[in-house]
Amino acid sequence: MIAVDAMGGDFAPGAIVKGAISAAKEFGTKVVLVGDKSKILRHFSSNDGSVPSIEIRHAPQVIEMGEIPSEGFRKKPNSSLLLSLRMLQNNQVKAVVSAGNTGALMYSAIKILGAIPKIYRPAISTILPGINGKTIVLDVGANVDCRPEWLVQFAIMGHVYAKTILEKERPKIALLTNGTEPAKGNQLTHDVYKMLENSSLNFIGNIEGNSVFYGDADVVVCDGFVGNIFLKLTEGFSKVYIDMLKEEVSKRARSGIGAYLMKPAFESLNRRLDFTEYGGAPLLGVNGVCIVAHGSSTSHAIKNAIMVAENFVNKNFNATLSEETKRLEGLVRYKSPKRRWFWRSDKDSSGKELDEDETKK
Repeated sequence: MIAVDAMGGDFAPGAIVKGAISAAKEFGTKVVLVGDKSKILRHFSSNDGSVPSIEIRHAPQVIEMGEIPSEGFRKKPNSSLLLSLRMLQNNQVKAVVSAGNTGALMYSAIKILGAIPKIYRPAISTILPGINGKTIVLDVGANVDCRPEWLVQFAIMGHVYAKTILEKERPKIALLTNGTEPAKGNQLTHDVYKMLENSSLNFIGNIEGNSVFYGDADVVVCDGFVGNIFLKLTEGFSKVYIDMLKEEVSKRARSGIGAYLMKPAFESLNRRLDFTEYGGAPLLGVNGVCIVAHGSSTSHAIKNAIMVAENFVNKNFNATLSEETKRLEGLVRYKSPKRRWFWRSDKDSSGKELDEDETKK
């Protein structure tokens, strides 16, 4: 059973409810919609009410999209997001899907579920389409300021993702920088390069942004600041590219025949570039399957996000990640007098609770 935050997202709860119903009808997935019950029920038709694999769990509060994550966590214990995560914590569901406040999801998931042992920082991953297949990119927004050892763990997470979910036998891992030469990049990427170069992972070196879509690497690693900019640029350009292509074809077509003949190609390209086809981005490293859906997710995107969650559960992803992290633990013991290699989580060395800003240091 999968918990879906029915109140998260720009088109909630309508698109969320319809997406959950589609997943239940098409794939038989058992779903719990968590949110305002009266608002959820408004989006059920007479036929939808008989779907046996849909349940509703009432949640009177909502963490809004622009709300500060730590404040939402403290002030709204009965929000749809927190109740979903607590259901996962108590083994009432096997995964959580939310198109709501990404920062709140990450913050709350760490607080409630905790991280997989030996994992320093969870990372948000995404799949991008390419000429020669799909490429996993991480981190795309969870960690803006990173330490070298964190990026090495992102590489391990991506390795397990590609091997377990995409079924790549020996995933090729690359580091996103401003050039392919080892000397390119900043101090962070230089340190990460040395660590990955000496690892047992299939590290192929640095990669530039213009090579990602050619499938030169199965996994591309970067910090969350670079990754989020790269992702948003990709989303924006793909949409503009499709719109411009349609405009140019319509201008040059002397009749509707040319446009008609090209319609299948347009539809195929649109599907390959449409983020809704890929569902959601897994939050890797937390002790439970959490899928971050796009804030503007349609019902189609939510349906696919639920499928992503179910796939991660069925393939026992977190158990595999835990085993690989322990096996490769030595990779991330980065020794430097200026850095600590461990993650302090929410407490400092004396046991004092850290606030949200301190945990980012």
